[in-house]
Amino acid sequence: MKPARSLAAALAEGGPLVLDGGLSNQLEAQGCDLSDALWSARLLADGPEQIAAAHTAYVRAGAQVLITASYQATYEGFAGRGIRRDEASALLARSVALARGAAERSAREVWVAASVGPYGALLADGSEYRGRYGLTVRELEAFHRPRAEALAQAGPDVLALETVPDTDEAAALLRATADTGVPVWLSYTIDGGRTRAGQDLGAAFALAAGHDHVIAVGVNCCEPADADRAVEIAARESGRPVVVYPNSGERWDARARAWSGGITFDPARLPGWAAAGARLVGGCCRVGPDRIAALAALARTSHH
Repeated sequence: MKPARSLAAALAEGGPLVLDGGLSNQLEAQGCDLSDALWSARLLADGPEQIAAAHTAYVRAGAQVLITASYQATYEGFAGRGIRRDEASALLARSVALARGAAERSAREVWVAASVGPYGALLADGSEYRGRYGLTVRELEAFHRPRAEALAQAGPDVLALETVPDTDEAAALLRATADTGVPVWLSYTIDGGRTRAGQDLGAAFALAAGHDHVIAVGVNCCEPADADRAVEIAARESGRPVVVYPNSGERWDARARAWSGGITFDPARLPGWAAAGARLVGGCCRVGPDRIAALAALARTSHH
């Protein structure tokens, strides 16, 4: 069903609310080939029914917020595949419509977060895990603004400014989204106690404090143990509800093009996250519907 409350109102009334998990791993589980540079965004054109099915799998698992398949969807990336600007705008709008469709088929309130991924996602070379692209804040703002505005016009409940590796890009994203009329959450990808670009986390989270359109601040696409430490810092420095959705804990080996290591994502972390200020909790890469279902069950128990 379409939510009766804004996401900000729902966050203020308690929680925590459960996000979905990794979209790419669910699409791969459905048999999709994501080896293309556009990653999951290619399916907006070639297989929208697969994206709809992935969203539906997370709704069934208990997700209360669905993140759209627009992380890697950019005008520049689509142009490289010969997709015209008006067609690209339609695909961005489709990403929101697919998530909204799955949300409205639920008997529960389910919100839609339009993913605004970092500039590094366009490069498809792992740059989002380093940051510092050599672009100014103004150049990054100019890159992000058209896509953010197109996604906002499609009517999501929130823009998810996610997997942000450094404070320059965070500043650019906050400026690019200030006038869209849609609230945002700001979520960094971190390594240890710092941003991927090596900046102090407290200062990074504090950036959001002066922006009224920011309804949550936190971390995603990181080690679960790093997320544990970051939640408290985010709450303290931003004064906002915290969003947290780490990876499974496995590591991507770019040379071997394979995942290695063990899974350390544990839904039992939820009470600790919630106690520290987390109000939006979920998973990122390699976290599937089974773990979101466990998280949702725990969230229902803790709320009651």
